[in-house]
Amino acid sequence: MSLPFKEKLENGYHIRTFSNETDSGELVWHRDKEDRIVESIGDTNWMIQLDNEIPKPLTERTFIPKEVYHRVIKGDGDLKVKIKKL
Repeated sequence: MSLPFKEKLENGYHIRTFSNETDSGELVWHRDKEDRIVESIGDTNWMIQLDNEIPKPLTERTFIPKEVYHRVIKGDGDLKVKIKKL
């Protein structure tokens, strides 16, 4: 399965870049095996949605508990985020 982002490690963070060319259908609900903090690098109107919550802008630091379903909602332009796995 191919992932909808490119990733590199930098100073203990996972830096992920989602291309504007990514099809919205690739941004599926999923869950991870560890807690994490996600934060946008730069301005964006992409959003994040956690299970049983309304979507919120990725302009805020977001804590995602392990095993909680979540998804990214496509906005304009590319999205670049830094992720700290806890």
